[in-house]
Amino acid sequence: MKKIILGLLLLNTLLFLSCGKEFLNVSPKDNLTGNNYWKSEEDVDKFIVGIYKTFRLITMGTPRGGTANHRIFFPATGDFRCAPIVRTSQSSGGGRNYLTHLRQNNINALFHSDYNYFGFTAIPKWNDFYKMIQAANIVYHEMDNMEEGLISPASIARYKAEAVFLRNLAYFFLVRLYGDVPYYTEAYHSKAIGRTNMLEVLTKGIADLNEQYKNLPWTYEDPSIVGNRAMRGAAITLLMHMNMWVAGFTTGDKVPYYEAVIALGREIRLENNNSYELLPLERTKEIFKGRTKEGLFEIVQNLNYGETFSLSSPYSDYFLRYPNKHIGIQRSYLYYEPKFMEELYPIGGTDKRKNVWYDEHIYNTTGMMQCLKFLNVFNEEGEDYNPDDNQVVFRYADPILLEAEALAELDKDSEAREVVNIIRARAEAPLAVSESGDELKDFIWWERVRELIGEGHFYYDLVRTRKVLNSKYTSAAMSVDAYNRGGWTWPIHRDALIDNPYMTLNNYWN
Repeated sequence: MKKIILGLLLLNTLLFLSCGKEFLNVSPKDNLTGNNYWKSEEDVDKFIVGIYKTFRLITMGTPRGGTANHRIFFPATGDFRCAPIVRTSQSSGGGRNYLTHLRQNNINALFHSDYNYFGFTAIPKWNDFYKMIQAANIVYHEMDNMEEGLISPASIARYKAEAVFLRNLAYFFLVRLYGDVPYYTEAYHSKAIGRTNMLEVLTKGIADLNEQYKNLPWTYEDPSIVGNRAMRGAAITLLMHMNMWVAGFTTGDKVPYYEAVIALGREIRLENNNSYELLPLERTKEIFKGRTKEGLFEIVQNLNYGETFSLSSPYSDYFLRYPNKHIGIQRSYLYYEPKFMEELYPIGGTDKRKNVWYDEHIYNTTGMMQCLKFLNVFNEEGEDYNPDDNQVVFRYADPILLEAEALAELDKDSEAREVVNIIRARAEAPLAVSESGDELKDFIWWERVRELIGEGHFYYDLVRTRKVLNSKYTSAAMSVDAYNRGGWTWPIHRDALIDNPYMTLNNYWN
């Protein structure tokens, strides 16, 4: 009976809360305590797994054949916005105009009914992220209320650290989407509150996660949860991103944030007990299938077990064609402007990523170009499913490049070159040996694009570095005025105003 109560309360907390004031309401504290229903470590574990499932739902939608809940989250928010993508004949017609809107940063146009299939209307609704936060806060609070002896002190510490990681993962995504957001960490929060300055949200989150991340393991003995449950490397990478975001926006002293990134970068590289490594590029299929030493945090997909993402969710859907997609898809939906690809991979240059991650049509403009980086195993050849890859959120190459970037920002050029060359050496590309100053910073920024393209970082790197203001880096450069007024954010759904006199929206879009 108690486990039935657990299930009902979990559903209430994670599934049925709406926007507006209600996103801060949960069941009364005396109905939702560890003493009431957490009678084993298995009970706690199931509750935490529900938080991961909410994150998966937000970003990847529901499996094909399930309840219609399509999402294009990572491509729309991280890969295609302000990117030099060009449509081909395969994506002609009004039903694919959303790709043009994303390129041009025409966000309001995305909410037209023609694009309902792709789930754009879900992005302005932040309530699902707050379901993650609510549940994480409950876990953190209730771990100290568990009956003595039910769970070991080490497990309690790990679950609290996992809850803090998930809470701050949600806040980090919220900040990158909306800027200022409501912030709270207490369990069973019920007060109507307004939005907190995003730098305060992140600095509180940094302090929060700094206290807990070392209670997470570097990796797990169980290979089935490697990379898809919180590991120390994922928490370190999240901390590095949060510090870099603050450094990008603060008008105060940036040095402490860059120094923190450098220290964290060294920690993950030099103290990880051989838990992480860059795999040879020939093992690319393994990397993106998931659960390898290169993966730090990823969302699982497995066609054999029905764990499929929404058809429109993955980046790979837009840069593949027959025979790697259905026979009716003879052209990829998109290609990148040739000058962009030539910046990444100069014609005649050597870089194994060019040969492994792309086909021979890398500079083609008729739809023949394919990005093979995420090409993996299909159930049947040529069927209309996406490749059977996990969605990578954080990968080991990411913190290495963040460390290099922070070193360059502090004019530690020789150290920055040494670190960025770790990535270049794996790709058998010419090493950075002469770049310095702003030229080196540019080199590292482009290296992040080269290495992490299609993994949801491009737009956010544009924004936090303010390169989104410069047409050298984007096809839709923003004006300083638009940037300062929040043109880089997403709109917030008007339901957030319901019963909350303290709430405001992003007026640039609303």
